[in-house]
Amino acid sequence: MEEPNIRTSLPRNELEREAWPELTPSFIALLEEYGTERQLKQGEILFEVGQDGYDLTYIKSGTIDIIDRTVDKVVVNIQEGSFGGELGMLMGQKTFLAGQAQTDCDVIVVPQATVRQLIATVPEAGDVIVGAYAARRRLLIEWGAGGLLIVGKSRNRANSLLEFASRSRIPYRWIDQSDNGEFKQLKEKHDLPDADTIVIVGNAEILIDPTPQQVAAGLGMDLVADTEMLFDLIVVGAGPAGLAASIYAASEGLKVLAIEDTAIGGQAGTSSRIENYLGFPGGISGAALAYRAEVQAIKFGARITVPRRATQLHQKKDWFEVKLDDNRSIKGRSVLLANGVQYRRLPLENLKRLEGNGIYYAATDLESRYCLNTSVVIIGGGNSAGQAAMFLSRYANCTYVVVRGNGLAETMSSYLSERILNDSKIELITNSEVCRLHGEDSLDGITISNRVTEEKRHLDTNALFIMIGAQPNTDWLEGKIAMDDNCFVLTGNQKVGADSDFETSVPGIFAVGDIRSGSVKRVASAVGEGSVVVSAIHKYLGKD
Repeated sequence: MEEPNIRTSLPRNELEREAWPELTPSFIALLEEYGTERQLKQGEILFEVGQDGYDLTYIKSGTIDIIDRTVDKVVVNIQEGSFGGELGMLMGQKTFLAGQAQTDCDVIVVPQATVRQLIATVPEAGDVIVGAYAARRRLLIEWGAGGLLIVGKSRNRANSLLEFASRSRIPYRWIDQSDNGEFKQLKEKHDLPDADTIVIVGNAEILIDPTPQQVAAGLGMDLVADTEMLFDLIVVGAGPAGLAASIYAASEGLKVLAIEDTAIGGQAGTSSRIENYLGFPGGISGAALAYRAEVQAIKFGARITVPRRATQLHQKKDWFEVKLDDNRSIKGRSVLLANGVQYRRLPLENLKRLEGNGIYYAATDLESRYCLNTSVVIIGGGNSAGQAAMFLSRYANCTYVVVRGNGLAETMSSYLSERILNDSKIELITNSEVCRLHGEDSLDGITISNRVTEEKRHLDTNALFIMIGAQPNTDWLEGKIAMDDNCFVLTGNQKVGADSDFETSVPGIFAVGDIRSGSVKRVASAVGEGSVVVSAIHKYLGKD
């Protein structure tokens, strides 16, 4: 096998030092107290790909290899004085890598359930283990070593899978089928059929043109198998509001399950740069902020499953039932609606066919790859559009921002609008809208029309970003709770006579963030609402 990316005795940068920290005597003593000593023989398997879980192993002597079975490569070699494991252990995922003793070893094995308990009750354990596991997940993403291969004929055709893996912080490697050498080896090793997109999970499961949900199931991210469990709180949506609520509720001892239908972070997770969020003067991407929040939620014991979409909500005698898109149901004593809004689409011919093939609704590192050496067009005048323009202008030859109004002052924060107006690579086109899309398999241009003069203008582009606002994800709630004329959820005493500002017309069902009528559509306010609502949920649950 190839040499591993890192030997833990020689960390090469700060991230690797976080992943393999120097352990204190008190931490080692804690592992010895709660673990069991074992001897491993050279070649002995600790865990294999596809297991439901695995235990933490501290190595007193010897070395252990962590192996990616898809390519038969040692990802990392763990040496004595270090412990094994990765963030998936705390998330309840199946194993996507294998562990094997490289030499005879003396180890201490701490059961997975005990690890979770130590993290929840011993601050040092939480700091060391969660910090190391989070850093290791980031390393696996950098290395593209996570037991997941996405093999495709076109990045555009596989865009939904790449977006899901990227935004969900799942380590993966992309292999283009035009790469004859590597693809030929894989085809022979796994006997791959001819298909647009093939996903290899671990070393056994081959998925042909799968959906993100099928990939998630293959990775063991389907965490709602136990449908008989009664949760204290079901959080629908894992954007900033839902994640904040999950963190605070779980930290206060509630049994929490959060479900998200797209990717952790929600719409905010697609933001390339958030500059006005408290505590990050240099800005932070929505994906990075969501990842930190996800790690916090997991640290306190919250369970998060993705992609799962809620389709029905039913009130029972003393609990609620949320039906999911696979017809399974989960039960909770209370429900928090934090599933935000969905992107608005333009009424254009061929729009659906070109989505993911030149038309996008988010501007992240993934989409920036499609903007190199081309012109980029952004439709919309809000902050998301402004952030996208500033971000994508670093990659594109030129960037057009097209708005229906006379300018940006009424719809965009002043700091963003001033930057756009003073950026030589960005051209603002006002009083205009897209009237036609051009391209067969992928976008190659658009036609815009001036709403005042009716003059038409053609723009050559391979990347169109539609950021014209959103509508609430409340179709599945019709007839269940009170909503305003725009289908945003009504809450509070003055609107529905509720005990809490965030309680809906049905006691025990709460709403926070963008889905709530009258909310401020900002990340900071969503986090605030998600944090504050937990006290009202506690009060409601205390009535039982």
